[in-house]
Amino acid sequence: MQIRTFLAEYIPVFVKGLLMGICDIIPGVSGGTVAFITGIYGRLVSAVASVSPAIIFDLVKWDLPAFRSRLVQMDVVFLVILLAGIGAAFLLASRVMLWLLEEYSVLTNGFFFGLILASSVLLFAPLPRRYKGSFIFLVLGIILGLVIVMLNPAALGHSYPVLFITGFIALCAMILPGISGAYITLLMNQYEYMLNAIKVLNLPDIGAYLAGGVLGILTFTRLLKYLLKYYHDLIVAVLTGIMLGTSKLLLDRAFLSADPGPGLAVSIIAGIFIVGLFQLIQNSAKKRSLK
Repeated sequence: MQIRTFLAEYIPVFVKGLLMGICDIIPGVSGGTVAFITGIYGRLVSAVASVSPAIIFDLVKWDLPAFRSRLVQMDVVFLVILLAGIGAAFLLASRVMLWLLEEYSVLTNGFFFGLILASSVLLFAPLPRRYKGSFIFLVLGIILGLVIVMLNPAALGHSYPVLFITGFIALCAMILPGISGAYITLLMNQYEYMLNAIKVLNLPDIGAYLAGGVLGILTFTRLLKYLLKYYHDLIVAVLTGIMLGTSKLLLDRAFLSADPGPGLAVSIIAGIFIVGLFQLIQNSAKKRSLK
């Protein structure tokens, strides 16, 4: 009976992890949105916020009661099963994304551009009513984004330090509103490289990326939470501008073909449509949660 209860509770968690993983691997779509729509966002945030390096010291001191208490506080079974679903999705979706980027580069990058464009509009739309300086910081963000593109991220290479820094920034992006970790990875010119690393299970490269991400979540997220708490609208305005400015990279990649054709416009519209659909579902979920 306990096994049936366990399966009944955690099989849906695994499936939700699969959905989150599929979205997390697409630049411009946030797995956090899926977590909210499926009703596990609060539980996920609470579990991640409970992760602390102190658990290592409890284990070193062999303080088993404190160790077990921290595991319960972290909701560790939930986290492990959710991460298993996300990991399984990465293994499955990485092959599909590599194939799309190789065979349909124009359409795929156009679709990503549509996702980023629509996400940026949704992020910025509420700001002018609350923060008069939003347009100034939007423009500053766009300029910064264009500078990032001109710096040529392709010159970074794929060394372990670069993968570590990319993971640090990308996984921190999970707590930012509407920012996709996959898009950060793409901007750092590590997207296809990491997709291939996942495909062939290149553990050293994956380990370097995840090590950076874990360190980022355990350290830098405190500063990000502080900034979002006291300077939310300013930060979102700058981030929106950076997203819009750096989206030029996606158009550059799409126009590597001599004649992208009408398919590029169709793929951009499809990306915009998908974000709009997600927003409608999210709004509907919010209304249900308020009842």
